[in-house]
This record gives sequence, structure tokens and C-alpha cells, in this order.
Amino acid sequence: MELNEQILGFQDFFMQEYHEEILERVRTGKHFLVVDFNRLARFNPDLASLLLDKPEDIIKAAELSLKHFDLPLKEDFFIRFFNLPSTQHVMVRDVRAKHLGKFIQMDGIVRQKSDVRPQVTSARFECPSCGNIIPVLQLEQKFRDPGMCNACGRKGRFRLLSKKLVDAQKIVLEENPEELEGGEQPKRLNVYLKHDLVSPMTEKQTNPGAKVRVVGIVKEVPIPLNQGGQSVRFDLINEANFIEPLQEDYTQIEISKEEEEEILALSRDPAVFAKITESIAPSIYGMEKVKEALVLQLFGGVHKERGEGGVKSRGDIHILLIGDPGAGKSQLLKRISHVAPKARFVSGKGASGAGLTASVVRDEFLRGWALEAGALVLANRGICCIDELDKMTPEDRSAMHEALEQQTVTISKANIQATLRSETTVLAAANPKLGRFEPREILARQIELPSTLINRFDLIFPIRDLPEREKDEKLASFILKLHQSNEEQKGCLSTEFLRKYISYAKQRCKPKLSDEALEELKEYYIKMRSSGGNDNEAAFQAIPISARQLEALVRLTEASAKSRLAATATKRDAKIAIDLVHHCLSAIGLDPETGKFDIDRIASSITATQRSNIAIIKDIIKQLEEVTGNKNVSVNDVVREAETKGIDAETTDEIIEKLKRSGDIYAPRHDIISRM
Repeated sequence: MELNEQILGFQDFFMQEYHEEILERVRTGKHFLVVDFNRLARFNPDLASLLLDKPEDIIKAAELSLKHFDLPLKEDFFIRFFNLPSTQHVMVRDVRAKHLGKFIQMDGIVRQKSDVRPQVTSARFECPSCGNIIPVLQLEQKFRDPGMCNACGRKGRFRLLSKKLVDAQKIVLEENPEELEGGEQPKRLNVYLKHDLVSPMTEKQTNPGAKVRVVGIVKEVPIPLNQGGQSVRFDLINEANFIEPLQEDYTQIEISKEEEEEILALSRDPAVFAKITESIAPSIYGMEKVKEALVLQLFGGVHKERGEGGVKSRGDIHILLIGDPGAGKSQLLKRISHVAPKARFVSGKGASGAGLTASVVRDEFLRGWALEAGALVLANRGICCIDELDKMTPEDRSAMHEALEQQTVTISKANIQATLRSETTVLAAANPKLGRFEPREILARQIELPSTLINRFDLIFPIRDLPEREKDEKLASFILKLHQSNEEQKGCLSTEFLRKYISYAKQRCKPKLSDEALEELKEYYIKMRSSGGNDNEAAFQAIPISARQLEALVRLTEASAKSRLAATATKRDAKIAIDLVHHCLSAIGLDPETGKFDIDRIASSITATQRSNIAIIKDIIKQLEEVTGNKNVSVNDVVREAETKGIDAETTDEIIEKLKRSGDIYAPRHDIISRM
């Protein structure tokens, strides 16, 4: 087909199918038109076939055909194509030499993104001898001068008159993890964006972590050698013609009219919460309380922002599971990452701080620095499951603090200062300090995680594997039947329906607390606070619950209301939330010395009782100094005095060691201590 025929074919096509849309786009200042490939294939199959084989020439012909429309265009108008046939869908790993110069479509996740920079597409030179104007297209990476004047044949330097610049940007596209098999590594391909594809609106859709579909032309790029010259091998890039987001978070999941009716029918069922809990992990035996909490975590609370630029309250519920090996923690995490509308799964030993948050990497393509998003940013508006949290290094764990509470990730490295959104729910699993819970040791002392990190989790579940004949019998029967039948254990709701139900609730439901629910939460909070101790003990009173737990109660109450698609959270929802928080506090926050709840057993390593004992020992040392008139005090005297105040010798020795480590006291010689 000749060029003139192609141009005439596109003229007819645009006149019949897109005339109104072209005029509207020119009027609104949008200098591009998005064309459905199927409509072109129905109108002119020959043109559609040519487009797939020679995309560059055909797209140019389509853009030239618009010049006959007499449009008031001050700049170039671009034609973008989407909805290519399935034969043109190619995975990054399957791109071969036969695809060079062909029109293909690929899906993936944006891993890196460079800055937008101007690039020369053509330049005009003047010959100093005869004044001839020589246009030179700049299609390679190196800026090209004309070899010689095509009028007088002169060689040498030419004067640059003007150059045409366009905005350019590079993104790195990585294959979707769900399309991979076994131990395959996701492959990457550089994608090159130009013109309107780097507009501020499109910029938001191509942020690191976004799932996108790219339609473009595969091209080869020469690889320069260090010793000069060019390698015989070439690199591949995809020069994008169109890019569309395929965001997988709950706001993007489409729900049909029939599915909506099914969802609403289930929400009216009084046993809806029990049914969802039963379907969340049907192949894992027991752990009812943990499953209830995970259901509420999937629904989440309501994200609140008070006033413009005001205080934000997160709606995400973070949960930590600490348990013995083989208790089913990893299986729960894997299952939740499958059920959630958007999820990422990482394992502690294979995750670094940069891998969880974000890193800055050198960009060889456009010579500069580029951002690469980590798991917590990639799972924005989704859930991030972190297994083996205790195996991570302290530096890597500390990188999570900002993402858990402020829900942002701030990067200030190289020449990049950026704040990335990380509205991510975190579900983490860890083992106790010695690998398994020690039955005689207090639970809270066996959690080897910093208090600053533990504080940010709304619910902490200890999962203990204790021998118990009746329970073990049921568990053994359950596991053996699973192996015998070889069939998938199914709940009463399918995984796909569960995912759509959760998405529907998160899209449409923003419940508010009723007065009864508010009163119930307030009553529980005040009752727990007052259970800490008497007013005369206020100096070292145990704090059973803090404002952080109150916020967690509110989030859990809202999530319970969401599970019924209710607009108002009732007293019943508040009771479900209280029940879960109380269950966690009873397991970890109970001080055996006083029989009272103490949040500091979880939040810090020193309980109210220990703080009280430390103050007494400090007073004894000070009093002995005053009585003897000597700065050096005997350890035996301190132990004797402490016993009269009800503190045994072992506890006193422990406290003295603690004070030495904190730098409050030092030992000038054996069995002698002195205050700093």
C-alpha cells in the first residue's frame, strides 16, 4: 500500500469514526488522540495489519492525514493506539530479534523512573560556503553533524541554526510476579516515553510501583565499549506509543451488577462475619481469634484527614504474629497475600531497608539518578506481608517506622528529595527470642523486637504450640484428612468473591461510630486505665492501655462495620474490637507480679513494677552515701537494705547490672558501686 493510500485511508477512518473527538481534543488543548485498534481493524483490515508490521511508518501516515482536516494546530498532534490483538501481547522475557520494529503490548510493574529531560529530535545546520540549510534527524544517542553539504560538497564544521527538543523520560518495566512460574526471576525492559506521555497527568500513572500496560515499538540500542567503539551486541528498549494504568488496588477492581447484588445479599446475612472468617484460611486449623483479626485487617478502618493539611489518622490495621515454628504463621501470610486485592510478600532475611522502602539507583540511560520503590511503596493501598521479621537487621527494621505510622517514605539521597505514599497495611510474623516460647519465661520478654516497632502494631498475637491431647487429636485428624483427599479445602465463599467483597466494602463504605459504640469504647478504656493502680502509687503506676490502643479499637470497630457494609458502627462492632484487643493484652500485657495489665511489658522492656524497684534501689544508694559520707557504697549493704523493703537479692543484683549498663552507676572495684 502506497503512502498516499495510507493517508487517504486514515482520513476516511478519522472522518467517520473520530471526527467529533478530534475537534473536542483540539478545542481542549489535548494534542493526542487515543484510537481503539479494533475499530481500525473493522474499518480497514489492511491498514491494521500494516500497523502491526511497520508501526513507525503507519503512525506517521496517520499523523500526516490530520493535516488535511484544516485544524488550528500550533504543535504536533499524536496518534496513540490501544487494545491490540492477543497475538501482540508479549512478556518481557519473550522479546526476541523478530520483534524488532514491530508493534507489541506488554504488562508489568514500574520499578524505576528517571526525571523528564529534553532530547533533540532534529537539528538544522547552515553551510558557511554556500549558505545551504541542511536538516539532520537525531535518531541515535550521539548528537550528529552533517557529513558534508549536499549543495557544494564542502566537508568540515557547520553552523547550528536551530534544534527541535522534546520531553523524554525512561521507566524500567518489570514483569508481573503472578505471571511467573517456580523460581523464575522477573525480567526488566527499559521503556522510553516522549511528548504527551510525560505530561503531569501521565506522570502520576507511571510512579514506581504502578501496574501499567505499554503499547510500543521494540528497538535496538547500541552498547558502547569501554575501550571505544561499539559492541556487536545490542540492548533492547520499548519506545512507547501508549501507556495505560492497570492498577490493582481495591479502587480499580470492577464489579458487575450481578456481583453487586450477590455482595449486598451476603451483607444482609446475620452470620456474614463468621462466614468470611471461615473462608479466610480454610486449610489452617484453629486460630479463630487470629483469623477474626485478619478479616478486620483486610477491611481496614477509615482513613481520616482533619481540615486542609491537618492531622491524618491512618485507617490501616497492623498485626504482628509471634509464634513457635510450624504453627502456620507463614501459611497465613501467604493466604492473606493471595486474598487481598493488592499484596506483596517479603521474607525477612531476603529484605533490606531499601528493599522495603525505596532506594536511589544510578540511571545509565539518561545519566542521572532514579527512584526505585520497595515493597511497602509497591503495596500502597494494599497489604504487605513480612515473614521472619526477627531475622532482619535492626537498621533495616528501623526503616519501617515512618511507613507504619506516618504512611509515607521519605528519601533524601544523591540529588533526589522525595516523599512517596505508603498507605500500606502490614502483617508481620516472627519467632520468639530462642526460636520457641519458653513456658516458664514471661511472654513479653521473649519478643526480641525494638519497642519503637512493636508500639506501631495494633494487635500482637502469640501463637503457642503446647501439647494438649484433645486439641492435638483434632489437629492431626484435620491435617491427615487434607493429605488424604488431595482436594483444595474450600470455605463457604470463593477467594475471587471474597476479594470483590472486600474491594466493594473499601470503595463504598466509610462507617461512622454510633453513640453506643463510642460509649462502649470509652467505658472499656477508662475501666482499663483505672485498673492500673491507686492514685497514691501514681509515680510508678502500671499503664494498662494507652491512646494508641484506643485508636486501634476505633479502627477495628470501623472494620467490623465495613464487613457488614454498614454506614454506622454499632455497640456489637465495638464489642468485637474490645474482645480482640483484650485477648492480645491478656496474652502479652499481664504483669504476673501484680496481676494487672501493663502496656509497658509490650511497649518497653521495663514494667511499672521494675521501674518502681529501680527507683527504690537508686534511693538506697543515695541514702547510704549520705549516711557513710563516702561516695563508694558496698553492694552487700544495698542488698541488705533492699530486702527490708521487700526486694529480693536476685532482683537487686539484676537492677544494679541494669544501672551499670545505662551509665547511672559504675564499679570502681569489685563489690563497690558509686553514682556517676
